[in-house]
Amino acid sequence: MSDRPCPQQQQMGSGFPGGQLQLSAAQAQAIAQVAQSQAHAQAQFQAQAQGGLSFNQQGGHSQNMGGSPSPSVSGAKRVPQKPLGRPPSSFSPSNKKKQKLPEKQLQERVAAILPESALYTQLLEFESRVDASLRRKKIDIQESLKTPSYTQRTLRIYVFNTFANQQIPRTSPPTWTLKVVGRILEEGMEKPNPLYPKFSSFFKRVTIMLDQKVYPDNHLIIWDSSRTPAPHEGFEVKRKGDQEFTATIRLEMNYMPEKYKLSPELTELLGIEVDTRARIMAAVWHYVKARKLQCPDDPSSFNCDPPLQNVFGEETKIKFTAVTQKITPHLSPPQPIQLEHRVKLSGSSPVGTACYDILVDVPFPIQRELNALLASTEKTKEIDLCDEAICTAIRKIHEHRRRRAFFLGFSQSPIEFINALIDSQNKDLKLVAGGEPSRNAEKEHHADFYNQPWVEDAVIRYLNRKQPGDTPGSR
Repeated sequence: MSDRPCPQQQQMGSGFPGGQLQLSAAQAQAIAQVAQSQAHAQAQFQAQAQGGLSFNQQGGHSQNMGGSPSPSVSGAKRVPQKPLGRPPSSFSPSNKKKQKLPEKQLQERVAAILPESALYTQLLEFESRVDASLRRKKIDIQESLKTPSYTQRTLRIYVFNTFANQQIPRTSPPTWTLKVVGRILEEGMEKPNPLYPKFSSFFKRVTIMLDQKVYPDNHLIIWDSSRTPAPHEGFEVKRKGDQEFTATIRLEMNYMPEKYKLSPELTELLGIEVDTRARIMAAVWHYVKARKLQCPDDPSSFNCDPPLQNVFGEETKIKFTAVTQKITPHLSPPQPIQLEHRVKLSGSSPVGTACYDILVDVPFPIQRELNALLASTEKTKEIDLCDEAICTAIRKIHEHRRRRAFFLGFSQSPIEFINALIDSQNKDLKLVAGGEPSRNAEKEHHADFYNQPWVEDAVIRYLNRKQPGDTPGSR
């Protein structure tokens, strides 16, 4: 290669005396940052470099560099440009999922080349703010769902029966059907609100007892929520028969949270018949506070007046921590609701116009919507696909920036750049071949290296170690 600079060098480096490479600050920074190239982008660049890379010389000849490893630049030295060695690994589609996607941020050296990237940076900042807000809201919703709020609504229960083939003559056996259904009443709505729980969700167990004299074998029908967790809109019992009787329906409520029936003494003290343990404890605390029974010298205890002594015994002073244990004997499961219905087999069908209203605790309808919102935020497949496409575009941008930095350094000073490239690849080749890093091959090319005092002793030991048949004179 001639020492005379190429036309590109004459145009871009005419003001560089002595053949020294002088780069601007932006160009030096771009070349210096190439050393941080990622493995997968380097592999793609190698595939392109294998097709052959040539540049024109003075006499019109071209020299192919396709057999050398991928050209890259290492270090921040201006003269000479030192390329980067072969990366330790390469990117392939097989390990695409195993590798973490790179940052979506555009580096400063890319932003300096592309002023339009400022809009993309602003979008990233806006996305980060939106993600932070969504995370905070998600945590708030999760905390609120841990302690769900309930409101009281009226559950209306309808009990009736239908019958068929009760007239004589009969074409088929006579039958009757007993039905128990219900719904939550809400103003302005005639149909059940789908946001409220279904009818069977309000009961632990439902027992329907028929007349044992009429049906001696299967007069007891039991539904248990633990065996059939799927909710139902109602219950239905169908039997064959033409005799009228009275059926008993027993409903055991499924309170959420669990409620207890208070003893007569505790009911007289608090004015509560059935309630949750937390509300009962709060009522005891309000009773103590309203009557100023808390001990001034010991705030963790309170004095017992005669109504409290009827509940807790003859003790005159009790600690608040002991109240939970002392009221447990006064709490029992609530009594089930018992209804009776006369199964009639004559007249108009259906038979029975009775309905029963009971108060139940239902969660706020918005809680189901909050659960659906949390479930929808977990489905980020579409967002992940967009992020992957963005990361792919960022990788391509970084790859082109590295190529630009490489060719920019080459165009500034081709001779020094090629020499630095060969030197860098030579060092990498020695490291890959297992050469000693401390060995200086350049000094071994000079005669002074072999005039050192240790050389003579090393030669004698080497010759003594060789076999007689290996000497040149024996052949």
